[in-house]
Amino acid sequence: MKKSLFILLITIMSSTFINTAQAHTEDHGKFVHTVFFWLKDPQNTEDRANFEKSLKKFLDSSKFIKTKHLGVPANTDRPIIDQTYSYCLMVSFNSKEEHDKYQEEDVHKVFIKESEKLWQKVLIYDSLSIL
Repeated sequence: MKKSLFILLITIMSSTFINTAQAHTEDHGKFVHTVFFWLKDPQNTEDRANFEKSLKKFLDSSKFIKTKHLGVPANTDRPIIDQTYSYCLMVSFNSKEEHDKYQEEDVHKVFIKESEKLWQKVLIYDSLSIL
């Protein structure tokens, strides 16, 4: 009887732990995709306008983006800050799977085709929220 009760208790505790871990992953599983763009001619206002127009059209058409941010370097000055990029794009998704679908969206591919001639470098950081 004691052994059966112990096994039942362990089973319940394990189930609770697994369910808590799954809930934590669901609540905090946001996937963040951060992209830095360096334009070939960052002072060219026509290039910037074309890049922004194409990117905004894409961002507004994506079916998978949960949140979005498009920015330029802030006016901050400390030795550890990199201000060499032209644009910073941050988009979030509910999951890595949604991010993967976003990568294959036609609107994403159109944006790349329209704009890749404008940039000289792209650097991407993907992260999964743990908080």
